[in-house]
Amino acid sequence: MDLPPETVETTLKIYLKQMRARLDEAASIAKAAETCADNGNIQKGVEIALDVEQLLYEVNTFLNAASLIHRLSKSQ
Repeated sequence: MDLPPETVETTLKIYLKQMRARLDEAASIAKAAETCADNGNIQKGVEIALDVEQLLYEVNTFLNAASLIHRLSKSQ
């Protein structure tokens, strides 16, 4: 892979920022789910917690992409 170092750095920064944003959102959702459970509505808590699934999938995708780009940029 023959990308300029600036492109690799910019791309990795964007991916890491996107990961953090999704993890922050997932943490907020988990907190809401916990609050529901603490208030006795466990079923609603689980329903809310399931909203984290897509965010975690996206974080994992960004992580895999960042890892691949990083490895490929080091092998130049």
